[in-house]
Amino acid sequence: MLLIPAIDLKDGQCVRLRQGDLADATIFSEDPAAMATEWLDQGARRLHLVDLNGAVAGTPKNLTAIKSILRAMDDEIPVQIGGGIRDLNTIESYLDIGITYVIIGTAAVKDPGFLRDACSAFPGSIIVGLDARDGKVATDGWSKLTRHDVYDIARKFEDYGCESIIYTDIGRDGMLSGVNIEATVKLAQAVSIPIIASGGVTDLKDIEALCAVEEEGVEGAILGRSIYEGTLDFGAAQALADELNGETE
Repeated sequence: MLLIPAIDLKDGQCVRLRQGDLADATIFSEDPAAMATEWLDQGARRLHLVDLNGAVAGTPKNLTAIKSILRAMDDEIPVQIGGGIRDLNTIESYLDIGITYVIIGTAAVKDPGFLRDACSAFPGSIIVGLDARDGKVATDGWSKLTRHDVYDIARKFEDYGCESIIYTDIGRDGMLSGVNIEATVKLAQAVSIPIIASGGVTDLKDIEALCAVEEEGVEGAILGRSIYEGTLDFGAAQALADELNGETE
C-alpha cells in the first residue's frame, strides 16, 4: 500500500484546505522543502503536490516552492503534481524539471481530447484526478457538479492510457471523517488501472481498511490533514501498511 503525503502549496507555503475551500486554509509550514524532507525521512515513497494557486489561475504559480522540493528530494522518490495543468507545454515543463507524474483533473473532464493527447505524448506519466460526490464528477475546484458518472468516465480515461486514477470523495476531504472505502472499491472494480484513494483518511483504522482492499485495485492513499494535525502518524501508518501487506523483513 503506497501512502503518499500531500503538500498543498498556496503562496509558497504548505497549507491544508477544508473541502477545497481556498478561504479555509491552515498554514502548516512556510518551508515546503523542509516539509517534504520530513516525509521522506519518515519513509515516504512518493510525494503528492498540489499547486492551489495554479488550480485557480490555470497556469503554474508555485514554481519556486516546487523546484525547492524537487532539489530536496534529489530523485530519491517520485513526485506527482496537480493544479492548473491545462496544456501539453506545462506537462513537458514539469517533467523536464524532475516531476514524475502529472495529474490532470478538471481539464480531463472538460477536454477529453487534451487528456488523450497527453497520455499519447507522455506515456506512463499521466494520472487523472477524479473528484466526485454521490457518484457524479465535480470540476472547477469542486464548485461544479456535472452529470458525468464517475465510473463511466473512469473507464473512458483508462482507454486513453492514463497511468492511474486519484479518486477523491469531496464530501470527506479535509474533514477527518474516514475514507469512503465502498465508493473507492467500486471504482477500482470498474477499471483495471490502479486507484489511489484521497479524502477522509483519518487514523490507523483507515489504513487497515485500505490495506484490506488493496487486491481490489486500490494501490495507495493520499494523506493530508490527518498527518499534519496528528490524528495519524505517517511513519506508524507506513509501518502498519508494510506489515499488513507482508513487506516486513
